[in-house]
Amino acid sequence: MTTAEADIAALERELSERISAAADEAALEAERVGALGKKGRVSELMKGLGAMSPEERKVMGPALNGLKDRVGEALAARRAVLKEEGLARRLAEEAVDVTLPVRPSPLETGRIHPVSQVIDEITAIFADLGFRIAEGPDIETDYYNFTALNFPEGHPAREMHDTFFIKEKADGDRMLLRTHTSPVQIRTMETTEPPIRVIIPGRTYRYDSD
Repeated sequence: MTTAEADIAALERELSERISAAADEAALEAERVGALGKKGRVSELMKGLGAMSPEERKVMGPALNGLKDRVGEALAARRAVLKEEGLARRLAEEAVDVTLPVRPSPLETGRIHPVSQVIDEITAIFADLGFRIAEGPDIETDYYNFTALNFPEGHPAREMHDTFFIKEKADGDRMLLRTHTSPVQIRTMETTEPPIRVIIPGRTYRYDSD
C-alpha cells in the first residue's frame, strides 16, 4: 500500500467515526459538508487529480471515487438511523391519552384565512430583516392616492370605471377607496426621517379586483 492509499484509508476511518458519532441530523449535515461539500476534505483531494500524472490518476482516481461513494453510503445509513430514532422518540413523547376529551374540530374553532396567513408570514420575514409595518387609511384623499404619486389629471386610473369614488365634500375634495397601498409611502415619508425601511400590507379597492 502506497503512502497516498494509506492516507486515504486513514481519512476514511476518521470520517466514518465522525459520521457514526453524529448525534442529530444537524451534526450529520455538518459532517457531510466537511467531507463532501465544495471545500470538503474528500472534495479537495478529488480536485488534485488534475495535477497528477496519468499513472497516478489510474490509481488514485478509483481510490478517491470509492472513498467518496463509501462516505456517501455511511452518511445515508446514519441519516436513516437518526430518522428512526427521532420517530421513536416522537412516538414516545407524543403518545395520545385516549382518556382525554376529543379535541374540537378545526371547523368549529375556525382557522386563519390563507391570505392573512401569508401576510403574517411575509411580515415576520421582513420584520426579521429590520423592516417595520406602515399602515394608512383605506379611505384616502385624491392627493395621497394620485397627485402626490404623479398621476396627472386625466390619467385612466382616476376614471370612475377604475376607482371607487365617494361623493365630493363641500370644499370639493374627493375621497376614494385607495387603489394601492402607495399612499402610505407618502404619509410615511412626511413623518419619518430617512433611511426608511417599511412594508405596507393592506387591502386595496378597484373595480377590476372587486
